[in-house]
This record gives sequence, C-alpha cells and structure tokens, in this order.
Amino acid sequence: MGVINVTPDSFSDGGKNLDPKVAANSGRRMINEGADIIDVGGESTRPGHIPLDSATEKSRVLPVIKELKKEKTALISIDSYKASTAREALKAGADIINDVWGFQRDPQMAHVAAETGAPSILMHNRDSDDDRIDILSDVLRFLEKSLKIARLAGVVDDQIMLDPGFGFGKNAQQNLHILKNLKVISSLGFPVLIGLSRKRFIGFYSGQTETTARLPGTLSANLLAILSGNTACIRVHDIREHREMLDFYESFTRD
Repeated sequence: MGVINVTPDSFSDGGKNLDPKVAANSGRRMINEGADIIDVGGESTRPGHIPLDSATEKSRVLPVIKELKKEKTALISIDSYKASTAREALKAGADIINDVWGFQRDPQMAHVAAETGAPSILMHNRDSDDDRIDILSDVLRFLEKSLKIARLAGVVDDQIMLDPGFGFGKNAQQNLHILKNLKVISSLGFPVLIGLSRKRFIGFYSGQTETTARLPGTLSANLLAILSGNTACIRVHDIREHREMLDFYESFTRD
C-alpha cells in the first residue's frame, strides 16, 4: 500500500502532494513501481494535528481518487475516520475504507462499510501515549470493540483487516513491543496491515531525525514483520525500494 497524503502538514510528506494533480501523479508513479493499493488521505493524523472538516477533506481527496481510478491497475483506499468523506470517496471510485479510529470516532462509519460492502481496515488509536499501560492488551480491547461495532452494523468478517496503529498514542518501546508480538494481533483471526513507514520510533532506534532518512530502518522493520508470518499488507511511502526488497525475499524463499 502506497501513501498519498493530500495535506499541507502530514509528518513525512506534508505539502508535497497538496495539489491534486501532483498527488495523482505521485499515485501513478507508485502504481508503476509496484503498489497494489494507493491510500489517499486528506487530513494529517500526526501528533498535534488540527482536525479537518469533512468538506475540506473531500475537496482534497475526491479529485485524486477520480484521477487514480482511471488507472484501473491498483485498488484505492480512503484514509478517513469521517463517514461522509468515506461515502463520497467510495462513490468517486475508492475501493477500501481505512479508518484510523477503527469505526469508533464516527458512529456512522461502520454503516457506510456495511451498506457499500467496502473492505475496511480498522486501526487501533489513542489520543496520547501512556507508558503505564499494557499496550498489547489495550490494542486487543480496542480492536475487539471495533469488531463488535462492525458486526452490529452488518459488516462481514471477511471484509475486515486490522492495524495495530504503530505511532498512534504509543511510545517507542511500545511500538517495538507490538512489532515483536504481531502474532498477538493476528490471533484475533484477521489479516493484519502494518504502517511502520518513516515513523518516529524508527528514528528513535536508528538515530535518524529526518523522516526521509528512515528508509533503511523502515525496510528492516517491515521485513521483520513479514518474517513473523503475521503481516498481510505493508503501508509505505517508498514503493520501489520495498518492492525490490519483497522481490528478493520471494526469490530467496521460492522452492
């Protein structure tokens, strides 16, 4: 999954793709480099971000989704926790809902997923980190609640993927603990997506403060996640490099 943030303030590529034409071209490049899914978001979710109204969010993402839909060679996910944005994005051509609040921020989001049949990614989130908690237990409780909301709305299990939410309300040690224990997340019985790309905790352990300098650490972390056998999808900024890594890994493991 390739990341396209149509925002001025995202932590890694804020401002780079704010122009819808530039964003669409970035998505096309990612598709050409081997992305299977393009994740389009219009609101930054970095720590301390300013919440965005749905009208502005839609004005950012809908033109990009419409352009990328013309490619017909990759799926498109809408990165939003707002039901009205998700509904319009699906009408514009998006295939997947990627909700960073796991259907728990907007009570209508699960109903949009159920009514449209759109596959949905439910992510764990917290407003702030707390080093006193058992982070794995917190992730499990949150995702179990998200699953209950989804099922009550009529979303079927085989349309759901889970995301432990690396970097969202977690400190560096907690993020690393989750990475070491992805089997606990997959024990819920759903495919797992991980979004490690360029995250602050990668820099914490690699010593890199610049987001674009965190590629080696990101590649290492994603490979460890894949080797765990508990990862179905990786969400990344650097498609070409990850595709080359995956191609080599698949060649190495091929009989």
